[in-house]
Amino acid sequence: MEFHRFLFYASIILSISVYLFPIMANSMGINYGQIADNLPSPEDVVPIVKSIGATKVKLYDADPKVLKAFANTGVEFIVGLGNEYLDKMRDPAKAQAWVKQNVQSHLPATKITCIFVGNEVLTFNDTSLSNSLLPAMQSVHTALVNLGLDKQVTVTTAHSLSILETSYPPSSGAFREDLVDCLSETLSFHQKTGSPFLINAYPFFAYKGNPKQVQLDFVLFQPNQGVIDPATNLHYDNMLYAQIDAVYNALASLGYKKLPVHISETGWPSKGDEDEVGATPDNAKKYNGNLIKLMSKKTGTPMRPNSDLNIYVFALFNENMKPGPTSERNYGLFKPDGTPAYSLGISSTSNVAGSNTTTGGTNGKPLSPIPTPPSTPTSSSTGYLSISPATQGRYESVGTVLLASLILTKMLLW
Repeated sequence: MEFHRFLFYASIILSISVYLFPIMANSMGINYGQIADNLPSPEDVVPIVKSIGATKVKLYDADPKVLKAFANTGVEFIVGLGNEYLDKMRDPAKAQAWVKQNVQSHLPATKITCIFVGNEVLTFNDTSLSNSLLPAMQSVHTALVNLGLDKQVTVTTAHSLSILETSYPPSSGAFREDLVDCLSETLSFHQKTGSPFLINAYPFFAYKGNPKQVQLDFVLFQPNQGVIDPATNLHYDNMLYAQIDAVYNALASLGYKKLPVHISETGWPSKGDEDEVGATPDNAKKYNGNLIKLMSKKTGTPMRPNSDLNIYVFALFNENMKPGPTSERNYGLFKPDGTPAYSLGISSTSNVAGSNTTTGGTNGKPLSPIPTPPSTPTSSSTGYLSISPATQGRYESVGTVLLASLILTKMLLW
């Protein structure tokens, strides 16, 4: 039985490596979620991860079976502490016990480089969670220091893009006023410990919310005329880069210009409900395929052209037990049986937006990206069951941003 299973997965991996991913992305990251009852064993996942050229994996927990399976593979891991653990992790003793059991025990065979404590905590509008976030991060970091692991393992947390008050144009990127105090303390922690700032960014939500205003090619990295940031004269031909630079500007406005930004989640669903505009295999193929190509070029955003993109694609597999709309269960590059959910169609000659994002103007009539309208989060306390933007209670503040962007769009169209 084991030999037959080996042959089955070997044939899948061979076909994937030859036809699906002829170009491998340098330092590509992948999110490995497991809210499903039909996924391959962790041992069988190892060659699948390697087949797409991924060198970094992000888990939403510290599953010992996964960490053991990837021992001595050289693949780097970010492991997660779910939102439900934040209160417990405020206790230094409990934090140290967790680090010993879930991190130290797997080192150095499995290359764990980061722990992210909580997922999109600040946009759940839960004060108990928000108040526990920084103390939990500090306790986990202190545990690493006590165990002599702080030089090889950092501590961070992942944020929703909804922590931004404004995101367009990128030069006006700013954090929500009600989150500035909390974020400032967290950012100080990042600066002192040398850990990255993680953001989950989904252009899909912006397109889904405003398909008539947001140009599809702009969000899919397809050739398009793009937009110009009037304050910097920087040219943007894809939304993700604009979103990343908006985060850079928001950080700079608080005095953290040099803080590294990693995109901890981004992706596109291959299937959705009737009202989930754009959730198709073809669009998922274009978004993820073009994104992987851009990562392989090792170029940065218009604002940070010399900085490598640290991006974790969401996700490795379709997960059949995730609640919420159909799209939630269809972000995977692969089906549970290990076969591709769709062909990414990557080739060395295809034209991809973002490969030459420099300063300059445009003679066309570009459409400006519209900020994502809010939606009610459907996730549990883990902060992972749903990847929809956690923007509950934000509709009023977003409305003015939407209006400003619509006005700017009309100005650019003239």
